[in-house]
This record gives sequence, C-alpha cells and structure tokens, in this order.
Amino acid sequence: MTITSCAGIILAGGLNRRMAGQNKALLSIGNQSILGCMAVLFRDLFEQVVLVTNNPMEYLSYDLALVTDLLPIRSSLTGLHSGLFYAQTERVFCTACDMPFLKKELVQVLLNEADPHWDVIIPRTDEGFQPLCAVYSKRCLKPIEDQLNRGDLKISNFFSRVKVKEIPEADLRAADPELISFFNINTQGDLARFRKWSVHG
Repeated sequence: MTITSCAGIILAGGLNRRMAGQNKALLSIGNQSILGCMAVLFRDLFEQVVLVTNNPMEYLSYDLALVTDLLPIRSSLTGLHSGLFYAQTERVFCTACDMPFLKKELVQVLLNEADPHWDVIIPRTDEGFQPLCAVYSKRCLKPIEDQLNRGDLKISNFFSRVKVKEIPEADLRAADPELISFFNINTQGDLARFRKWSVHG
C-alpha cells in the first residue's frame, strides 16, 4: 500500500477518567509528548494524518488535521466513524493516542495486507481483536453509523456486515516480538510501567 492510499487516524476523544483527567496524548516521553512521537511515526507512513478530538484547542501546536465527532456519542467507534468520514483516502489506519510503543513495522504488516477486497484488516492476538490498531475502508461507514444509532459501541460488532481479514499473532510477532505496540495507558500504573520501559528501552 502506498503512502497516498491510506490516511492515518489518531483518536484523542477519551475522558481520561482513570488518569484523573490527565490528557494521555500529552504525557511526556523525554522531551516529546506521546502524541508528538506518534505524529512523527504517522508522517513517515501517511500523507494525511487526522486527529479526532472534541477539544481541538489543546492540539493547535501539532501539524495535524483536527476534526471532531460527527455524532454526539463519546466512544472509540464514534471517533473511527469521524476519521473515516473526513479521510481523503479510501482506507484509514486507526489507532488511539495512548499507544506509545506502536511500531512502524507492525503498522506496515497491516498496510501490506490491505486490498480492495477487504474492509477491515485487524490484528488478532491471544487476547482477541485489536480494533484500535487496524485498517478500515470507507465501506465501514454505513454499518458503523447504523450500529451507533442503536447505541451499540463495541467496535467489532459491525464486523459481520463487512469483509474482515484477521492477521494472526505469529505474523504480528514477526514485526513486534513482544507485541508492545498494543500496550496502552489507561491508569497511573500503566503510566509508571510506560515510563520505566521508556527509560530502559
């Protein structure tokens, strides 16, 4: 997949309740924020990088396309829907702003599997689907919108209406042996582990 055939979507719409309101995207990695590091990675991979947020004023210093949710429901699925809608490409790679160890090599594995036949290219590990590290096509927009209108917020619940290709764990580990790409920061404990790994990594 070429750089122009897929946009990069970063979701930053969470309420950060378990982080006492601390904005996870702006947490520091040395002299750079998590979002800053992700933006560098995404610019290497994608011509268009979109940040979905309902607080765009917080991110004006970043050279990103800022968009807000189209529907008044706070969820990752809503953010994915908005990112797909605003993308200038047929496909997007979507992730969350709190995944600081996302590896370019793993993203490339997913992008290499994308072709017009598939609507979703998604990693599957022993823990199940990883929907916030996946490729989606614009054909997902209507099924997602229908699901949101029913109040169903689980991303994978629309998969039965589209064509899904699962990428097995063995293929993922070839690019990311420890699957550290899927680590995300939800709690203060996660933050402490992240900073420890950052220092020693």
